[in-house]
Amino acid sequence: RQISNRFLRSFLYYVPYVTLAVMTFPAILEATNSPISGALALIVGLILAWFGASLFQVSILSCLVVYLIQLFI
Repeated sequence: RQISNRFLRSFLYYVPYVTLAVMTFPAILEATNSPISGALALIVGLILAWFGASLFQVSILSCLVVYLIQLFI
């Protein structure tokens, strides 16, 4: 039986995305020795993605940010 309630259908549409975000966000902050480096890499990744960088560019530059921050902290 198909769900006909419009609100419930739109709610269930976004559940996988919210679940992924809830699992990924804490892992980004806790994966490094310092949560500051994870947070800065997250911010850099969001900015790069916003301006249209490819997934490869975002991941490489985010890793580079973590590496450089970890060198100085």
